[in-house]
Amino acid sequence: MTEAQFPAHLQYTAEHEWIDGSSPAVVGITATAAEALGDIVYLELPEVGTEVTAGSVVGEVESTKSVSELFSPVTGTVVEVNQAAIDDPAVVNSDPYTDGWLFKVDVADTGDLLSAEEYAAHVAS
Repeated sequence: MTEAQFPAHLQYTAEHEWIDGSSPAVVGITATAAEALGDIVYLELPEVGTEVTAGSVVGEVESTKSVSELFSPVTGTVVEVNQAAIDDPAVVNSDPYTDGWLFKVDVADTGDLLSAEEYAAHVAS
């Protein structure tokens, strides 16, 4: 897998979300998930102020193929959602690691996170 598919500065979940280490932390779905879903047409994201728990379902990503649950990689409070992605969900397909981010969280605790290498191995298995 290429660096572009799994940026090394991010951490990943087995459910195909990514998170950066900033504060607040930025959350999105991986290019692998976006490709598997196909054309994303709707995002249901947690509202600002929502308390999320690592590993819990916090929203949905709907594509022309299916609906997939969105899991939180961390425990904390949602402080921002990407309104541009809600308005134009296709940005998640075209740019999942930058403009296609989904929400930001003030992190209280992390869940089971994978490195880029571990995620690449998970996807390959």
